[in-house]
Amino acid sequence: MSDRLRNILLVSVTAFLIVSAVASQAHFLLNLNVRIFHVEHTNDGLRIFMRVPMPYLVADKTGEPIEGGLPSAAPFTTNAFEDGRVVHFVDPAEIAVDPLGLGQISETGTVLMARETHVPGSVEYVALHRVGEEPGFATLNEAKHAVSQGSTLKDNPLAYVGDVVVDTVINYNFGHAPSAYTLSSLLNPGLPDQDMTANLILDYGVSDPLVFRTRGLMKDPIEVSRSRMAGIVTFVWEGVRHILEGIDHVLFVVCLVIGAHGLHALLWRVTGFTVGHSVTLSLGFFGYVPSGAWFVPFVETGIALSIIYAAFLAVLEGGSDIDSNRKVFVITVLMGLLHGLGFSFVLHEILQVTSPNIWQSLLAFNVGVEVGQLAIVLVTWPLLSLFARFGPTPEMSLRVSIAIGCGTIASWWTFVRGKDFLEMLLSQI
Repeated sequence: MSDRLRNILLVSVTAFLIVSAVASQAHFLLNLNVRIFHVEHTNDGLRIFMRVPMPYLVADKTGEPIEGGLPSAAPFTTNAFEDGRVVHFVDPAEIAVDPLGLGQISETGTVLMARETHVPGSVEYVALHRVGEEPGFATLNEAKHAVSQGSTLKDNPLAYVGDVVVDTVINYNFGHAPSAYTLSSLLNPGLPDQDMTANLILDYGVSDPLVFRTRGLMKDPIEVSRSRMAGIVTFVWEGVRHILEGIDHVLFVVCLVIGAHGLHALLWRVTGFTVGHSVTLSLGFFGYVPSGAWFVPFVETGIALSIIYAAFLAVLEGGSDIDSNRKVFVITVLMGLLHGLGFSFVLHEILQVTSPNIWQSLLAFNVGVEVGQLAIVLVTWPLLSLFARFGPTPEMSLRVSIAIGCGTIASWWTFVRGKDFLEMLLSQI
């Protein structure tokens, strides 16, 4: 391989890492938009208990600016200027006149089909709650209890639309009890990061509840059947997506791989990371961690620092003996503990502790993380092996180039996330 070609490859790898970092975001922020669907089987069809953030129902329904510069309000909302920007409030008067109106929007935007047959739904209940004050909605019983209470949203003070969730019960009469069906959504509110919407579908058939997980606006129908494996696969896929779309996790695993001198050393490193993040993924999800607002930016800062340290280790000429491997194993376990907390933040947004089959979903998500990690290894390790064929110098040049790129990106993250952590910590004093 010529020096020119090798330099082009090294620059390309570094540029790819930098471009990827620009698009990255703190992963625990990506799954704040959550929609939950509890599907109850009845003698003649299906009944859905759904919880949807109100902006999904009305954000695309504002009109053109009218007198004073305000757009005409979306249904069941009012508009006002606040600090020079337009804000949207829930309109309690319009809801009192048409209490099922928001439910009709939900029904129109929800497509339920069984045996390729679509029937319109009948809205039975609608309840509104302020975020942070909403009743539990993790199980079918909790959902039934929530709608039986009615709306808990107070008329005074007015609530911002973005601070409200809407619970809706829709009955679909198919004339029979379908064992399999598809669920999709026509809603396209035009919200930021709406493609990262977390959708949780819980199906209650003749046996234990099954849990399905998907991301996005659900334009493509989600097939729901009585296959337990089908539900598990959705959580495995979510774990894969999370690690591959979380650039900080990708860079950390890449640094682990480029620092391994031989397959045996690689096994020690990957195993250590797996052990560490598996422990804190469970502990973090079940709440055995600090609950202060400072904790998330603290963990995110720690993850960035772990990438810098992993990049530093990658360029050291470490040994490949058992003692060296054991030391690296301990280090990667400790780093894995940090990353596991990061994984738990996103999982906690989409799955509650009281959800059915919680251990099954938790294990499937963790398996998905491992599959994603393996995919990174299978891409990075052959690249190193290719360069190794041309001698130790090209291989080391590639290691150093990647390590510098990862370390530089992580240094910027450390600054930004560390600043957020300090600001959050000082605000608590």
